[in-house]
Amino acid sequence: MSTLTDGIVVGSLYALIALGYTMVYGVLSLINFAHADIFMTGAWVSLSVAARMGFVESAPWWGVLVVLASAMAVCGALAFCIERYAYRPLRGAPRLNVLITAVGVSLLVQNVAQLPFVFGTQPKRMPELMGHVDLIVVMIAVVLMTLLQWVVFKTKIGRAMRAVAFDRRAASLMGIDVDKVVSLTFVAGAMLAAGAGLLFAMKYPGLNQPAHATWVLLGLKAFVAAVVGGIGNVRGAMAGGLLIGLVELFGAAYLSPHLRDLYVFALLIVVLLVKPSGLLSRAVIEKV
Repeated sequence: MSTLTDGIVVGSLYALIALGYTMVYGVLSLINFAHADIFMTGAWVSLSVAARMGFVESAPWWGVLVVLASAMAVCGALAFCIERYAYRPLRGAPRLNVLITAVGVSLLVQNVAQLPFVFGTQPKRMPELMGHVDLIVVMIAVVLMTLLQWVVFKTKIGRAMRAVAFDRRAASLMGIDVDKVVSLTFVAGAMLAAGAGLLFAMKYPGLNQPAHATWVLLGLKAFVAAVVGGIGNVRGAMAGGLLIGLVELFGAAYLSPHLRDLYVFALLIVVLLVKPSGLLSRAVIEKV
């Protein structure tokens, strides 16, 4: 039972991060490799705000909301700047140029985060904000994913996002501000990653330094979740995250805990061999 619970908790974190990958890919066909660093920033901003507010062992519910809102605001602003000044000037450029830029932005965020007046280079420990961490993590993750579902499928900006994802040029001709929609998509994905960062810090309070390989690996697993579910598919990212979390935790519990990363990437290979477009993807007719 504990393995199932841990799998759902970890899967919820992967799902939140994977949503950022899949939303950006849906509107731009771009893999934002800096997304893992936005997740890392969310975790460290949460720790910094909690420490500044004097939370040592516990925090009131409103304190957790303040920490969450602060992390979302910082990560949303960071994602807006990345899209506006790094990716937007390259729209229409060769894919390789965009890929190199994404890697460069990732390295830039990592190195800026290690500056002494930002987060520094030493690992730190997140205060225990609330008890029943597993329940809180799943509840907040479900609320955030439900809110995203409502925004994407029930609001005007959500319809605009889906229109841009379907046909960017046609959406522009119909009067949709494509640049605004793309920026909002980046910001929304970053805010979800910030939420995942806070929840990760609550679940695993010992945070590695900003440039540690742990953050990259977590980002890769979330990307695997997006691909397994069907990159560009919001519901697929959620399902893929939960599946990855369950496979990783059950594999670690019943096979070998030292190979938990292997199970994730083995699942990716199997899915790519059986259904390369992802488990919940739909067939797309491409006009030539």
